[in-house]
Amino acid sequence: MEKFIWAFIIGGAICVIGQIAMDVFKLTPAHTMSSLVVIGAILGGLGLYEPLIKFAGAGATVPISSFGNSLVKGALAEAERSGIIGVLTGIFEVTSAGVSSAIIFGFMASLLFKSKG
Repeated sequence: MEKFIWAFIIGGAICVIGQIAMDVFKLTPAHTMSSLVVIGAILGGLGLYEPLIKFAGAGATVPISSFGNSLVKGALAEAERSGIIGVLTGIFEVTSAGVSSAIIFGFMASLLFKSKG
């Protein structure tokens, strides 16, 4: 039960940071999302995001900041195996399933629903 509470608090805090970025700093949703990905990548590169995931579970893996962490984690793991070229291939290896799913489901949604614009 305690794990669920911490997941809610940490996930909510990440969302609050994003909302503050939009309301106070007047960032667009795209800028806010990009900022959260970059923050997640920096924290992942410094080794600080994995302990957060262990502590908060889904509260840290569901927000978009986890995508940045995944990019860096894949790049670093592949760089150890393949050198500098591994940085590029590692990014795509780890995140390809999520990106592919987003494209496929977005396409399917576009076939099923009419746009309002």
